[in-house]
Amino acid sequence: MLLRLALSGHLQPLFGNALWSEYQDVLGRPVWGDATTSVERQQVLSEADNHLIELALAGGAMAIVTHNLRDLRHGELHLGNLRVMTPAQCVEEFQ
Repeated sequence: MLLRLALSGHLQPLFGNALWSEYQDVLGRPVWGDATTSVERQQVLSEADNHLIELALAGGAMAIVTHNLRDLRHGELHLGNLRVMTPAQCVEEFQ
């Protein structure tokens, strides 16, 4: 549903080089089988999220949409009026 809102022009996603590089790196790693535990995968994905806040602020975003609410709300950077919400909250608000 969130993707449909973006494709229909109701939402405009922001995607920066740091975010793209992070996803390419993480998704390209051969660790997503039975050989890794949930804790190990969490360690791999626990990179700093300041670049997300910087991208959102520079792009004039109203919100960061993520399942990672805990880490973003307690980050090093101040969010100002920038909201952090789950995909379900975003769909409910902007639908």
